[in-house]
Amino acid sequence: MDEDENTVFIGSKETMNYVMAIMEQFNRGSDEVVIKARGRAISKAVDVAEITKNRFLETADITDIMTETEELEDEGGGSTNVSSIEITMKNKA
Repeated sequence: MDEDENTVFIGSKETMNYVMAIMEQFNRGSDEVVIKARGRAISKAVDVAEITKNRFLETADITDIMTETEELEDEGGGSTNVSSIEITMKNKA
Protein backbone atom coordinates (compact mmCIF):
# COMPACT_ATOMS: atom_id res chain seq x y z
CA MET A 1 0.00 0.00 0.00
CA ASP A 2 1.23 3.48 -0.84
CA GLU A 3 2.55 5.35 2.21
CA ASP A 4 0.45 8.47 1.55
CA GLU A 5 -2.65 6.34 1.10
CA ASN A 6 -2.81 5.50 4.81
CA THR A 7 -1.43 8.83 6.07
CA VAL A 8 -3.58 11.65 7.44
CA PHE A 9 -1.89 15.06 7.47
CA ILE A 10 -3.25 17.37 10.18
CA GLY A 11 -3.81 21.01 9.24
CA SER A 12 -6.37 23.72 9.87
CA LYS A 13 -9.62 21.78 9.34
CA GLU A 14 -11.93 20.84 12.19
CA THR A 15 -10.74 17.98 14.41
CA MET A 16 -13.67 15.73 13.52
CA ASN A 17 -12.81 15.92 9.79
CA TYR A 18 -9.53 14.16 10.56
CA VAL A 19 -11.21 11.61 12.83
CA MET A 20 -13.60 10.75 9.99
CA ALA A 21 -10.67 10.50 7.53
CA ILE A 22 -9.00 7.96 9.84
CA MET A 23 -12.22 6.01 10.23
CA GLU A 24 -12.59 5.94 6.44
CA GLN A 25 -9.07 4.52 6.06
CA PHE A 26 -9.82 1.74 8.56
CA ASN A 27 -13.19 1.04 6.90
CA ARG A 28 -11.42 0.66 3.54
CA GLY A 29 -9.38 -2.17 4.98
CA SER A 30 -6.22 -0.43 6.19
CA ASP A 31 -4.89 -2.06 9.33
CA GLU A 32 -2.60 0.90 10.05
CA VAL A 33 -2.98 4.68 9.75
CA VAL A 34 -0.24 7.27 10.32
CA ILE A 35 -1.19 10.72 11.60
CA LYS A 36 1.35 13.44 10.77
CA ALA A 37 1.50 17.04 12.00
CA ARG A 38 3.91 19.94 12.39
CA GLY A 39 4.15 22.88 14.75
CA ARG A 40 0.89 24.09 16.23
CA ALA A 41 -1.06 21.21 14.67
CA ILE A 42 0.70 18.68 16.94
CA SER A 43 -1.82 19.09 19.75
CA LYS A 44 -4.67 18.59 17.27
CA ALA A 45 -2.99 15.38 16.04
CA VAL A 46 -2.93 14.04 19.60
CA ASP A 47 -6.61 14.99 20.03
CA VAL A 48 -7.52 13.25 16.76
CA ALA A 49 -5.75 10.03 17.81
CA GLU A 50 -7.34 10.01 21.25
CA ILE A 51 -10.86 10.80 19.98
CA THR A 52 -10.57 8.05 17.35
CA LYS A 53 -9.34 5.51 19.90
CA ASN A 54 -11.69 6.39 22.77
CA ARG A 55 -14.95 7.30 21.03
CA PHE A 56 -15.08 5.67 17.63
CA LEU A 57 -12.76 2.68 17.33
CA GLU A 58 -12.00 1.09 20.68
CA THR A 59 -10.19 -1.77 18.89
CA ALA A 60 -7.52 0.69 17.69
CA ASP A 61 -4.25 1.20 19.52
CA ILE A 62 -1.53 3.80 19.24
CA THR A 63 1.47 1.63 18.42
CA ASP A 64 4.18 4.22 17.78
CA ILE A 65 4.87 7.91 18.30
CA MET A 66 7.85 9.58 16.63
CA THR A 67 8.92 13.18 17.09
CA GLU A 68 11.57 15.15 15.28
CA THR A 69 12.70 18.65 14.40
CA GLU A 70 12.61 19.67 10.75
CA GLU A 71 14.62 22.58 9.43
CA LEU A 72 12.58 24.66 6.98
CA GLU A 73 13.76 27.58 4.87
CA ASP A 74 11.90 30.85 5.38
CA GLU A 75 11.28 33.64 2.83
CA GLY A 76 14.32 35.60 3.96
CA GLY A 77 16.72 32.81 3.03
CA GLY A 78 17.25 31.73 6.63
CA SER A 79 15.98 28.63 8.31
CA THR A 80 13.49 27.82 11.04
CA ASN A 81 13.20 24.71 13.17
CA VAL A 82 9.74 23.16 13.30
CA SER A 83 8.73 20.22 15.49
CA SER A 84 6.81 17.37 13.92
CA ILE A 85 5.04 14.23 15.12
CA GLU A 86 3.96 10.92 13.59
CA ILE A 87 1.39 8.85 15.45
CA THR A 88 0.83 5.30 14.18
CA MET A 89 -2.51 3.65 14.92
CA LYS A 90 -3.35 -0.01 14.29
CA ASN A 91 -6.73 -1.67 14.37
CA LYS A 92 -6.69 -4.89 16.44
CA ALA A 93 -10.00 -6.11 15.04
